Amino acid sequence: MICRRRSPPAAVREGRERTRQRGLTGRAEPPPAAQAPPPVFRDPARLGVPGAGDRGAPMEATSPAGSARPQPHAQGAAGESASLLLWIKGKLFTWNILKTIALGQMLSLCICGTAITSQYLAERYKVNTPMLQSFINYCLLFLIYTVMLAFQSGSDNLLNILKKKWWKYILLGLADVEANYLIVRAYQYTTLTSVQLLDCFGIPVLMALSWFILYARYRVIHFVAVAVCLLGVGTMVGADIVAGREDNSGSDVLIGDILVLLGASLYAVSNVCEEYIVKKLSRQEFLGMVGLFGTIISGIQLLIVEYKDIASIHWDWKIALLFVAFALCMFCLYSFMPLVIKVTSATSVNLGILTADLYSLFFGLFLFGYKFSGLYILSFTVIMVGFILYCSTPTRTAEPFESSMPPVTSIGIDNLGLKLEENLQEAHSAVL
Repeated sequence: MICRRRSPPAAVREGRERTRQRGLTGRAEPPPAAQAPPPVFRDPARLGVPGAGDRGAPMEATSPAGSARPQPHAQGAAGESASLLLWIKGKLFTWNILKTIALGQMLSLCICGTAITSQYLAERYKVNTPMLQSFINYCLLFLIYTVMLAFQSGSDNLLNILKKKWWKYILLGLADVEANYLIVRAYQYTTLTSVQLLDCFGIPVLMALSWFILYARYRVIHFVAVAVCLLGVGTMVGADIVAGREDNSGSDVLIGDILVLLGASLYAVSNVCEEYIVKKLSRQEFLGMVGLFGTIISGIQLLIVEYKDIASIHWDWKIALLFVAFALCMFCLYSFMPLVIKVTSATSVNLGILTADLYSLFFGLFLFGYKFSGLYILSFTVIMVGFILYCSTPTRTAEPFESSMPPVTSIGIDNLGLKLEENLQEAHSAVL
């Protein structure tokens, strides 16, 4: 007789079968009495923090209760700092400002090249002929830009320009030639410190002429930037004194200082005329007419004041190479400066080239054995900060009530690239 009751061996086999199926699924059913693990991390006794076992905020159980309260304030401060950095980056480090800085420092390197070659000629070969060196540069300008004007047609032709404005360009050529000559000649009478300091006199003269002639209107930040740049120049002069470069008292300091002031003022006149011609007429006209009358005036003056000095030169290939290097650096300076002035202003260009003396010093460390001072790095930084501040904000141009000037070919705004960028940013904000 077969018993239908389930035997123990069968129950054992069924239990093993269930165990095997649970192993295949990878889950283990929790025992009925322990459906969830004990909340060990929420135990106030273990954490030592009151209210740490609150189930509504499990993430606060591992930190002090008051640490979450200043988070909004900290996030707001971080957000303000990030916004300030973004504003500074968008205001001071735009593409146009960086391009202006690069072009300005390229001009400084050109001036540095002229200073190094002139000093090398004076110290190694005892050649002091600044007018001859300028004459070669004007000849290059004449051969390239004046010849280009001669082949122009219409009102831009050389003959038409001479018929209408010949006397104006004679005065411009005279101012440019004498400015170069007076600054170089001043080194024979006064000290290096006086030349570096008094040469900055041209910047306020330039700003005053731009105010009355070009109707430029400056903002507070522009005056602050100029003051910062002049502070950098003062730091550079102090570094020269500390490094012992001030070793020449000069034969007649008063005459030398007067020559520096006259040269700086003539530079300001020449640069204002250059800005007017470049922005309202053309770059080729300025360079061509300066090349024409600069060659004539410097050639006549060369025969008068430097005839004996030129006759005493013992020419060789090294001296000739230095003359060529000076002429190329000066030619590049004259050719590229109108491009920088057209997108900025003559004032910003003069602020940018204040670093030329520092570049000359750095090269002089290897060529002439100058002593180094950390103040030179500080002065370079201060000058660059002032230059960036000046370029960060465009100046406004006030239209005259009645003027016989030619019609403006641009929109009448100084720092044109910066103004265009501001308009694009405003349009983008309006679209958003």
